[in-house]
Amino acid sequence: MRVDLFDFDLPQDLIALRPVRPRDAARMLVARGDEPFADKCVRDLPSLLKAGDVLVFNDTRVIPAQLEGRRAGGEAKIGATLHKRIDLRRWQAFIRNAKRVKEGDQLVFGGGVTAIAEARHADGSITLMFEGEEPVEVLLERAGRMPLPPYIAGKRGVDEADLKDYQTMFATEDGAVAAPTASLHFTPELVDAIDAAGIGRETLTLHVGAGTFLPVKVDDTDDHQMHSEFGRIEADVAERLNAARAAGGRLIAVGTTSLRLLESAARVDGQIEAFAGDTNIFITPGYQFRAVDGLMTNFHLPKSTLMMLVSALMGRDRMMTVYAHAIENKYRFYSYGDSSLLLP
Repeated sequence: MRVDLFDFDLPQDLIALRPVRPRDAARMLVARGDEPFADKCVRDLPSLLKAGDVLVFNDTRVIPAQLEGRRAGGEAKIGATLHKRIDLRRWQAFIRNAKRVKEGDQLVFGGGVTAIAEARHADGSITLMFEGEEPVEVLLERAGRMPLPPYIAGKRGVDEADLKDYQTMFATEDGAVAAPTASLHFTPELVDAIDAAGIGRETLTLHVGAGTFLPVKVDDTDDHQMHSEFGRIEADVAERLNAARAAGGRLIAVGTTSLRLLESAARVDGQIEAFAGDTNIFITPGYQFRAVDGLMTNFHLPKSTLMMLVSALMGRDRMMTVYAHAIENKYRFYSYGDSSLLLP
């Protein structure tokens, strides 16, 4: 399928550089099948679902995964964005100025943090082995900074507000280098209202990698290679999700990360199994969904894999009209932007 089928023109002033406050005051465009669109607010969510439905959240926590430094013995500046954990001391990373880095080079970052460049991968990333005995998480807290998406970081610097703004209220499992942004809209007050409405809540873990920001550089979707990310669904969570669906409830993924992991863990018959491992699932139109009945998600980049995913859920033509409506009505786009509720 041609990648340019998922292109659209977005006015730059619709790219949100800060979230709204409070978080659940964000707008939410509701698309139900072929029904007319409804312009709502995130805090309306409990009234838009029904008792017995289940919202599925991603509890991954964003780590300070961006590092600035230099190659030991040289002056060339090096930037590293951690992508995926390999083991206790090794991370796969995308390197800025990577041509100046050779296997075996020591990279020196702030706070006395150093790493050795090891294997170079086909996607251009490099394995970094962090030196010393302190846990890598401690080193990153000392030397790293919050990895804001490039469409935000390119327009302003990272500041103290982002340390909280770019973290969801569900974040407990360290490992993501990008936030599961659909969950950024939730507040304790909204969660209380969801519980009071009889709507269930479950969590899974998908550690979002930096590959989520990479553009699709091919002309045809068949030629695109997705990066793998680690995910986990506990057996008791899978059991409760299956039971809720068997009782007539709908599974609503909060974010494309939750959706991709649920679909990765689902059998052909729709039963969700416990899962622990890597997934590189690439969902495009024609995909037959097994586990998910709806999706709450922000508005995505043109020609992105996530635009292809929502088009698979709702139909490409329908999603193009959704986005046209959002642009015409000045919804805010991307990570700090507004939300949509997609119910095919």
